[in-house]
Amino acid sequence: MLARLPAVLLRLEGAAVFAASIALYLHFDFSVLALVLLFLAPDLSFLGYLAGPRAGAATYNAVHTELWPILIAVLGVLVDASVLVQVGLIWLAHLGIDRMLGYGLKYPTAFKDTHLDRV
Repeated sequence: MLARLPAVLLRLEGAAVFAASIALYLHFDFSVLALVLLFLAPDLSFLGYLAGPRAGAATYNAVHTELWPILIAVLGVLVDASVLVQVGLIWLAHLGIDRMLGYGLKYPTAFKDTHLDRV
């Protein structure tokens, strides 16, 4: 059990990021339709795999790091631009559910090689 604890904790963190993002999104009364329509948008980064596993991992990782949506949402708060907060929260919710399901950042060897273990 202890050997699996890091993987379990990483998935729980993903669930927490997803839940917090959705809770904040609903708290701000943002559009549920926008959430539904944009939720899977980050997965367009899969198209990078058409150029091979190295390019695919690079594009996937660039879009699936939590850095960008957090920066966008914080910028939205600072400049009072609710659309930036909305986009950041949708993006972060997507990443949270990905992590909860075990989809991590990719290594250039194969799509299934992730920082969370093999999918």
